[in-house]
Amino acid sequence: MRILHTSDWHIGATLYGRKRYDETEKFLAWLIDVIQDEAIDALLVPGDIFDTSTPSYQSQALYYGFLNDVSRKTGCRQVVITSGNHDSPTFLDAPKPLLKAMNVHVVGSVCDAQDEVIELKDAAGVTQAIVCAVPFLRGRDVRFSEEGESPEQKEDNLVKGIVEHYREVYVKACQRSEAVGHPVPIIGMGHLFLAGATIYKRDGAAAAERDLYVGNLGQVPAERLPLFDYFALGHLHIAQCVARNEAIRYSGAPLVMNFDEINRKRCVYAVDITPGQCVVKTLEVPAFRQFRRVKGDWSSIEADLQHLKTEAFEGWVEVIYEGRETISDLRERVAAMAENSRIDVLKIQNTLLYNAIIREFEKEEALEDLSVKEVFRRRLRQANKTEAEMVELEKLFDEVALSLQNQENLVR
Repeated sequence: MRILHTSDWHIGATLYGRKRYDETEKFLAWLIDVIQDEAIDALLVPGDIFDTSTPSYQSQALYYGFLNDVSRKTGCRQVVITSGNHDSPTFLDAPKPLLKAMNVHVVGSVCDAQDEVIELKDAAGVTQAIVCAVPFLRGRDVRFSEEGESPEQKEDNLVKGIVEHYREVYVKACQRSEAVGHPVPIIGMGHLFLAGATIYKRDGAAAAERDLYVGNLGQVPAERLPLFDYFALGHLHIAQCVARNEAIRYSGAPLVMNFDEINRKRCVYAVDITPGQCVVKTLEVPAFRQFRRVKGDWSSIEADLQHLKTEAFEGWVEVIYEGRETISDLRERVAAMAENSRIDVLKIQNTLLYNAIIREFEKEEALEDLSVKEVFRRRLRQANKTEAEMVELEKLFDEVALSLQNQENLVR
């Protein structure tokens, strides 16, 4: 059986306020071609289908239009979709009966272990693989608070709860496999943060994936989870295998999510799988929009922008001014350089101006560029807290932030 693994579409995402429906539409059209050309039998999408829990009409149209195209235009027999932390579980679950008629299986909300086990069948109806389709597990889904718990105990209980849920689903999958009567591979799907996985660091500091569990909470060691024949992961935006295991993989986000990612290749995986073995083929996702980062002093920026104009560049640009000369009209200069061209400057960072305001930091940062914890950490430094005090206060911060996160999820 050949499966296709992709995740983290973030339909409806914006970049500095700019809509990206056109890029998403091109990606989904490309994905339809891949499914057809690669003779994909089943498509697996482990989470973050949408960028928000309340997707717009246009986002929904792209999603449902794609699923319709998979059914009508390709030979893909089944689609399995699980929710991510950006998705609304109930929203994804709402059309389940209708989508099931198209062989689209959706697991948005956490449910009984047996209901997260899905059989993938061939054209004759013979089971070829079994999927443990586990959605994003929120703290309230898998752990119970105990009075007097320390932050370390809370973290440990969260990880234990996640591991236990996967084991329960895996046991049900093994029972289903025995009932099939012939050996079949068992595939895991998860939207979670495996310990040891690479997360993108913004200039060595803040992680680009800001919606991970607070701090280090929720990092699950891969060796504590069942040994699937293939583990299709979502959540982290970097395509990678984990724990040096070719069968445990994040497919990463197919679109550039910020300018720090512009030089990173994006991909989906076509996986030929049999019991105990899988062969992975990496398919690079083409760029559906051009991005450039221009940085340096004014002479460098001016030369680079002029070069982009000369080569008729058409796309989005971020400008980072790192010169020592005070330039009060930087935005006006950049706008003049981009005039009468297809250069669309989304953001201008003036490090000199920022340093004049906050001398402690080395570059301009908008508040939205910082995680909540990083803001808290910097405030502690300003308060001249000792290292020991900072460690203890950060632990308390993690506990409070996780509690607030769980309360927000309950409201949703």
